[in-house]
This record gives sequence, C-alpha cells and structure tokens, in this order.
Amino acid sequence: EWNPRGTVLITGGTGGIGAHLARWLAKDGAEHLLLLSRSGEAAEGAAELAAELRGLGAEVSVVACDVTDRDALAAIIEAVPADHPLTAVFHTAGVAGHGPLDEIEAAGLGGQLSARTRGARHLDEITSELGVELDAFVLFSSGAAVWGSANNGANAAAGAFLDGLARERRSRGLTATSVSWGGWQDTAMAQDGNAEQLLRRGVRLLDPAQATLALRQALEQDETSLTVTDMDWELFTPGYAMARRRPLIEDIPEVARVLGDTEDTAETPEDATAGADLKARLAGLTDGERHAQVLALVRGEAAQVLSHASTADITPNRPFQELGFDSLTAMDLRNRLNRATGLRLPATLVFDHPNPQRLATHLLAELAKGGEGDLSDVLDIRRELARIGQALDSVAPDPQAREDIVEHLRDLMSKLGSTERDSTTDLEAATDDEIFDFIDRDLGVS
Repeated sequence: EWNPRGTVLITGGTGGIGAHLARWLAKDGAEHLLLLSRSGEAAEGAAELAAELRGLGAEVSVVACDVTDRDALAAIIEAVPADHPLTAVFHTAGVAGHGPLDEIEAAGLGGQLSARTRGARHLDEITSELGVELDAFVLFSSGAAVWGSANNGANAAAGAFLDGLARERRSRGLTATSVSWGGWQDTAMAQDGNAEQLLRRGVRLLDPAQATLALRQALEQDETSLTVTDMDWELFTPGYAMARRRPLIEDIPEVARVLGDTEDTAETPEDATAGADLKARLAGLTDGERHAQVLALVRGEAAQVLSHASTADITPNRPFQELGFDSLTAMDLRNRLNRATGLRLPATLVFDHPNPQRLATHLLAELAKGGEGDLSDVLDIRRELARIGQALDSVAPDPQAREDIVEHLRDLMSKLGSTERDSTTDLEAATDDEIFDFIDRDLGVS
C-alpha cells in the first residue's frame, strides 16, 4: 500500500489538478507539501488552498519557481529539510494551449512543450544527482499522446516525451509512473474549448476523486505507463477507427461491440423517406443536372457541419481536409448524408472520396445501383417511356390504332397497383386525346 510521507513536491501545485492532488495527499497523511508554481503565493487561490491543506494536517510551502529554470529548481530541492525528506514528485506543470500545430507559432509551441518536457527532465536529473530516494516519481501525460489529436499536437508530443522518460528511468532502476489522462473536472480544462472538443470525441472529464483513486492504484501496482480516462466508446470508436484498424482499442469489449455493428445504426423510416424523395427528384433530371443536384447536397451538408453561413468556401474540388474536416466532422457529414440519401455509407466515406466533387459522383453511383425501387430502375423506365412517346409521334391518325395503343397503356397503368389510385382513376376516365397530351407533357416528348 502506497502512502505519502516526508515531503511531497507538486509542480503546478496551485493549479486545478495540482490543488486536487494536494488535497488528496493531505487527507492521506502527507507531512509536508511543497507546491511549486510560477507565481507562488501570489497565484490566484494559493492562500486559500494553503489554509485548507493546513486544516487537513499538512505543513505547506508555496514557492514561486519556473521549472524550466534548472538552477532555481535545484536550489529548492536542495533546501528540503532533512526531517521531512523529499520522497515523492508529482509533475503536473504545463502551459495551457491547444490548436493545430501549423497554427501555433514557434514561441508558443516551445512554451507549451518546455514546462512539461524540460521541467520533467530537470526533476529527473536533479533528484538523481542528489541521490534522492523517491517512493514515487509521477509524470502527468496526456491522452493525446495515446490516441492522437489534431488540436492537441503539443500535448501529444510532450506526453510522448513523458512516457518515454518514465520508461528510461525504469531502465536505470528508478521509480517512475507516467499517466496519460483524458481530462479532469473542476480544472482549467473544464472551462475552455478543449473540454468541449473532448466531449464531442467521446472523452468524458474525470471526477477528481475517481482520478486520484486510479492514481493510487497505479502507484500501488508499480505501473510505469498507463492511461486513465472515462470514455464514451460508442461516440469515440467510429471516428477513431474510420480510417484504419485500431488494434490499440479493438479488444476492449465495448469497442468490439461498436465495431461489430453494421455501419452504425439501421436505416430509419425517416431516412428511407428522404432517400425515396431524393431519387424521385433526380429521376426527372438529365445526367448533368443529377450530378449538380447531388453536389449541391454534399456542399450544403458540409457547410452545415462546419457552421458556414453559405457554401461559398465549399468548392467542388477542394479537399475536405483543407476545408477543416477531422474525424469527428467527417463522421458528422457521413451521418447527415445517410439521412439525406437513405444510403448506408461507410465510416471512411470522406477519406475514400476526399472532395465534394468525388463524393457527389460516388453518391450518385450508389443511388443508381440496381435493386427494386432504385434510381436505375426509375431512369430505365423513364427512358423507355420517352422512346415510346417518340414512337407515338409517328403513329398514323387511325382511330383503331390509337384505340389499341390506349388500351395497352391502360393495361400498363393497372399493373402499377393502387399506390396512385387517384391518378389511375383519372387516366381511365381520360379521353384518347387527353392521354396523348399527358404523354407529350409529362414524358417530355413534343
């Protein structure tokens, strides 16, 4: 059983995660908590936190220190009192920030990486050089280092470094545990756009009590590297596995169930109706008009997914990736097109057909595939009717011949059944001239 003793050092000690850690450690009997942060006692809420921790029975020191400053950090560690020797290090310090790597300036990227990576390396080197015997050396990594994230590239890179450092320390016979966290409630993360993005991907924020319980278990089991996260697998899995197999997670029972489903959900009656309506609209158009109609559908749905006011930026040949689509928005577009077309489209749709033009061509081909009631049948029938209409133009004005043709047309109409009962009734009551007018007008033959 792991229990804190002596002095426990927490970098980022006055931040959201650091404060939760400090409370947990104080409740578990930590004798002395050494909280490091850039602002020290001047940090917002630092005085209140220190008072709370003292009320739980711990001695507390709140010290200003930039962990990227090796000399300053070394001086603090060397000054730890002998009667409360340093026994554990928890490295949570980091600079907040998220966004695609190509949108982060070099200075900003360096700042996001440095506190995590350089700070961790300094802690490792200083404690090793001083011969400090630690019960725990805990690095706070990121889930982005495990499953990747377009908007958290800096966190992913820093987290990968921390995971590697933990393994490297183990190879030297030193303790180390790197935990890749999905996200914590009641921290700065829960208040910015990053939390919303995580939730959209299916990564729920952890309750701090659950997080610290998992951390205790990791320490007691002497783990080197692990991931602690609360996942909505039904939401996370389709987007994560859309481009290729994901052996990392596919053996998880909940994931296996999601991957075993046939293209997510079954077709709904609303989907079927929408698909039938679309096919009916396309059936009356030329090939060029049909493609234009489906392309307009794709561009419109893509604009809705990206919250664009118009389709102006959704140009036909511009790659979806350049438009800003990621795995989440690609799944959203796929789902919207499922509903609009009545098709069951694959999760890899946007990757397989990477721009609106190619996607529209694919959708049109899928809509025209054979099968009862499919667009190809409707188009074939309309072409045949048009050919018949053209042939009727050459029919001699012989009353008997016209009567025979009209009788055949009535027989054909009767085979359509009762779905259009009113129209059939109207046709039966129509005169010969009205039937020929109908052919000319509605079949486009003049």
